[in-house]
Amino acid sequence: MENIFTDEYFMRKALQEAHAAFDKGEIPVGALVVVNDKVIARTHNLTELLHDVTAHAEMQAITSAANFLGGKYLTGCTLYVTLEPCQMCAGALYWSQVAKVVFGAHDPQRGYRAMGTKLHPKTTVVSGVLEEECSTLVKTFFKQRRG
Repeated sequence: MENIFTDEYFMRKALQEAHAAFDKGEIPVGALVVVNDKVIARTHNLTELLHDVTAHAEMQAITSAANFLGGKYLTGCTLYVTLEPCQMCAGALYWSQVAKVVFGAHDPQRGYRAMGTKLHPKTTVVSGVLEEECSTLVKTFFKQRRG
């Protein structure tokens, strides 16, 4: 039997969160944390609502997942996020020791790789999952904001 729980499957769920952020006027980034094919954290950017520059989707997901697990480490967990994490989020992901990061759209200007930030050495990274859909949503948001 084919496993339906692929990176694309979970990225679609993260995209649902990104659309929720878009609808609230937040930069449309969605994230979720998965362990053993079970979603344990699901969120999106909340920087505007919370008046908090650190309320990125990844930060919210890390906190939620850690609370669910009852500990600060996310070993064995995968973070799905629609946009490449920034250096702040990459630092938090480093310290959380998340096992895998899967992101959709690349962020060549503010992404952690452009900033020279690294994830934990044991963290696996998969990039470009549903990249076009993730990228289009962010571009549409900023066109509307600037337009």
